[in-house]
Amino acid sequence: MSFRIQPAPPARLNRCQLFGPGSRPAIFEKMAASAADVINLDLEDSVSPDDKPAARANIIEAIGDVDWGDKTLSVRINSLDTPFWYRDVVDLLEQASERLDQIMIPKVGNAADLYAVDALVTAIEAAKGRKKKIAFEVIIESAAGICHVEEIAAATPRLQAMSLGAADFAASMGMATTGIGGTQKWYYMHHEGVNYWSDPWHWAQAAIVAACRTHGVLPVDGPFGDFSDDEGFRTQARRSATLGMVGKWAIHPKQVALANEVFTPSEDAVGEAREILSAMEEATARGEGATVYKGRLVDIASIKQAEVIVRQAEMIGL
Repeated sequence: MSFRIQPAPPARLNRCQLFGPGSRPAIFEKMAASAADVINLDLEDSVSPDDKPAARANIIEAIGDVDWGDKTLSVRINSLDTPFWYRDVVDLLEQASERLDQIMIPKVGNAADLYAVDALVTAIEAAKGRKKKIAFEVIIESAAGICHVEEIAAATPRLQAMSLGAADFAASMGMATTGIGGTQKWYYMHHEGVNYWSDPWHWAQAAIVAACRTHGVLPVDGPFGDFSDDEGFRTQARRSATLGMVGKWAIHPKQVALANEVFTPSEDAVGEAREILSAMEEATARGEGATVYKGRLVDIASIKQAEVIVRQAEMIGL
């Protein structure tokens, strides 16, 4: 272990991020009333070029007018390879209320991309006297992004979360698939007459989790395209949670409950985590560095794992 302590990620709930296009203001109130922890109002892929100015105006108005409760309120701006992103940032920070928590930056390829947005945001905050510092979330959705994922995670203290955007990532990598997340039909191993499907997203997710945990950023799984396949969503989300991701996107309202289900620790898991912490406290009092809990060894590493579950439960209010 390095003498540099691994920083803790932001203490916020991020089990589900619900997306909605800025061109459809009629759904904003429903999004605010949902059970999602994070609301992402979108100016990018779900909004056509001709609709972007109106969508931007809709979002700016809604940030101040809609009651978003205690949710993290985020706006996905357009990517830096478009002529739209700078106006997104300028108008949002010059015109929107301070209820806005975060800007989501898509298709980030390196640390310099974040430097550009950070410089613009910092200048506007200073000029307008904004008191709340805007946080960033980035989406890794290119070959460049995954190659530079660690430098991106370390690029700015504004960065709070990082997501995997499976569709654009697949396109950038030249993957032979049109599916958005989940099992891919032709990505399998064959042995003794039986096909075994593996996970083509695993390595990218693991790289994102490692970079995020190194630098105190929340790792988040992105979209699952087939919103008619509940079990497929659950399966993808469970793999992501097992790898260390804290939540998943919802591109349809029905996916909110599924994400919350997977990323909310069960009563049994929370109870066992508390029992492990109690058992280790007793062991420490006896001068022991490890003990036996339900027939298995638990030690300092077990404490860290249990503490993650207990902290999550406390934030949810379990």
